[in-house]
Amino acid sequence: MALGLGLGRAIPGLNDALSKVEIGGISLPIALGLLIMMYPVLAKVRYDKLDAVTGDRRLMASSLVINWILGPAVMFALAWIFLADLPEYRTGLIIVGLARCIAMVIIWNDLACGDREAAAVLVALNSVFQVLAFGLLGWFYLDLLPGWLGLGDGEHLDISMWKIALNVVIFLGIPLLAGFLTRRIGETRLGRERYEAGFLPKIGPFALYGLLFTIVILFALQGKTITSQPLDVARIALPLLVYFALMWFGTFALGKAIGLAYDRTATLAFTAAGNNFELAIAVAIATFGVTSGQALSGVVGPLIEVPVLVALVYVSLAWRRKFSAPATP
Repeated sequence: MALGLGLGRAIPGLNDALSKVEIGGISLPIALGLLIMMYPVLAKVRYDKLDAVTGDRRLMASSLVINWILGPAVMFALAWIFLADLPEYRTGLIIVGLARCIAMVIIWNDLACGDREAAAVLVALNSVFQVLAFGLLGWFYLDLLPGWLGLGDGEHLDISMWKIALNVVIFLGIPLLAGFLTRRIGETRLGRERYEAGFLPKIGPFALYGLLFTIVILFALQGKTITSQPLDVARIALPLLVYFALMWFGTFALGKAIGLAYDRTATLAFTAAGNNFELAIAVAIATFGVTSGQALSGVVGPLIEVPVLVALVYVSLAWRRKFSAPATP
């Protein structure tokens, strides 16, 4: 993060150069980093065990309710509580809450020793709902609900379904297909034991390389914006910190309460707390402009999310030793 911020400030024109390398509003350097990061993790997934995940009604129902009902509502409430006097930042924060995570959560889950198969299913489920429900939820939380609650006039969110679908295909579809084909071909040629003991350890480190590359590029792209408005960044950061804490700890407690094993509890918590920052930034820029307050809120999202979720990986692993739930079948 520090390297990325420093590069963004120290090298004139780096931000503009990186911003130009995009297709359909999607940054190719960030897309490349996420693909490299997600591919090794998705190649580890045992796809023949996904039916055991989809059959877990507690997990599936909890994920849907938390991600698509509770999560956006919590962010809406926090945005109005902390940023009532700053409508642009407030709107941007609500957009972040609507963009549920479909990419980086894969690596947080893997680092926390969560259930890989469950993570693959839940992010796939999120991707479907993202395409179908993002526009509707944007209208509800930004236009309809503020009027109902007497909070003032709502805002219209111009959302391209094509852009959302493209976002899902690039950040989830491509690495998921690559991981699936690698697993199928690898097991056919090598057998499961050789594939998992010989091949996977060779590609495993690339997940970390991809994560580090993505973080450096992300903060290099936004370094100047973040460092030039520190007070505004601090105002936006506070509700985000509260949001990540509420979502992760609340969901972790829920998973334990309903009898999920550690691995699926961790998966549920990280999928609930993470957000699709690339989609949030793209929608904010497309609707309100690159220099808008809404776009700044989207930029601050990963600035807070990355270090917080890294810390929560360690919290999760520490609590794993005290977890008494039975192993997931």
